[in-house]
Amino acid sequence: MAAEWIDSQAPKWEKGEGAVFAAVMRDGGELVAAVGIELEPPHRRGELGYWVARPHWGRGYATEASRAVVAFGFAELELNRVVARHYSRNPSSGAVMRKLGMTWEGRLRQHIYKWGTFEDLEIYAILKDELRDPTALS
Repeated sequence: MAAEWIDSQAPKWEKGEGAVFAAVMRDGGELVAAVGIELEPPHRRGELGYWVARPHWGRGYATEASRAVVAFGFAELELNRVVARHYSRNPSSGAVMRKLGMTWEGRLRQHIYKWGTFEDLEIYAILKDELRDPTALS
């Protein structure tokens, strides 16, 4: 199901609206994660998002794959800002964002209505000129 979703993302790339990448195991090609970036070209801004297969949680795949996508966004897509959001109830995603050098910018209270509940979102971002070590992202 995840592979089908990734395949459906090609039109976004063709329109310049986003890019999605699959992260697979080197030995065998098992899909472990997907990382995408939704683009707002007039503002040179992108929003990072990622998914990791449950059996692979806690192994650093989200961080590793997201680093590559953030680097791609700054170097190849000439973005100035990359933002990411996570549910407040999922602090592990916030840890990934901090490892990428992102800064917490605030909480969007009851921003999403999911499964009958309003959810808060935490928002993080990094600017191109805030990179401490640009080579660390590649």
